[in-house]
Amino acid sequence: MNQNPSPAKRRIGVVTTSRADLSHLYWPLRELEAAPGIDLGVFVMGPHLSPEFGNTVQEIERDGFPVRARIECLLSSSTDTGMAKTIGVAILGLADALTAWRPDLLLLIADRYEMLAPAAIALALRIPVAHIEGGEVSQGAIDDHVRNAITKLAHIHFTSTELARQRVIALGEEPWRVHRAGAPSLDHLRRSHLLDRSALETRLGLELAKPALLAAWHPVTILRDTNAEADAFFRAMASAPGQLVFVYPNADAGCYALIERARALAATRAQTHIFVNLDAVTYWSLLGQVDAMVGNSSSGIMEAASFALPVVNVGIRQQGRERPRNIIDAPAVTDAILNAIVRALSPEFLAGIAGMANPYGDGTAAITIARALAEAPLARLLIKAPAPLREAAEKLSAEHA
Repeated sequence: MNQNPSPAKRRIGVVTTSRADLSHLYWPLRELEAAPGIDLGVFVMGPHLSPEFGNTVQEIERDGFPVRARIECLLSSSTDTGMAKTIGVAILGLADALTAWRPDLLLLIADRYEMLAPAAIALALRIPVAHIEGGEVSQGAIDDHVRNAITKLAHIHFTSTELARQRVIALGEEPWRVHRAGAPSLDHLRRSHLLDRSALETRLGLELAKPALLAAWHPVTILRDTNAEADAFFRAMASAPGQLVFVYPNADAGCYALIERARALAATRAQTHIFVNLDAVTYWSLLGQVDAMVGNSSSGIMEAASFALPVVNVGIRQQGRERPRNIIDAPAVTDAILNAIVRALSPEFLAGIAGMANPYGDGTAAITIARALAEAPLARLLIKAPAPLREAAEKLSAEHA
């Protein structure tokens, strides 16, 4: 009889909703999958299961990750009411899925509105939550509120920068719970085999011309009219120099109108291409080959810096994020966007950002995340200590003395 039975593996659940967070989660999933003491389970929901957004659950299955449940919840809608109902449907599906395969820890990432559902269910089921990329700021989207809400519901935190780590602690989280890991999407730069220009062109089915601009535009969800800034952007894209490579917007209120505008532009403007879904390696390879990026995507701020790629960041969506040196901010005004593109492509600007470092990490986040999840003290995670208000008040008083 075995007197020393092997301890049960620690169950780690990971929720993914779309192509955007999957590119960030890929290497943490690989690390967790390879860890001998971890039993990994992936919960797939939202746009991953939608043919309109590429049915990207197939990519997860192709990579061999263990899918424990598929949560059908995305309404075929382009309204804020549809977003709100999606959260409700997700809660119903996740309640059953997380009860059936109850993890010891649940890993969530970033700030998509759908992530409110697993955070709420985990709270009710007393499942500790780990959260990636808390402490950041994007004032032009409801993502900012979602991110902070999940931070307060979470028990372990992995931030991309030191400033983000300090923000999480300022929200009242105990410092021992908060790890600076870097952005896990940057692990692709160190660990994935990126495509050279020829292989990338073959995969995309096009020849990249100069200048090639990557265009990524998403609804500005903090505004009542989520596409209020889109007119200026699309007018600028119609007059922009060179080749345009569009990627699909997020599945947010107003996204279908943006898709139609991109298609209309591609029908009338030469050298304009649209991609519904690009896997992480293809997308990263594209960042390394285009001449500039234009739009309002967090990818331009967090990831493009690793290639010293000039980025024209338009409008308010990313307001408040830490800016690397490759960012040129432009208001949602057509002439301002076009002038910023000219500056981004100039030899002077390119020379000024050559050799820059990316403040969002060095490509080792997945190792930090997997190790911390494997070693986290489960017995003490759920009960949080309150923030020491006296010390905080004294520090605030000293700073203003």
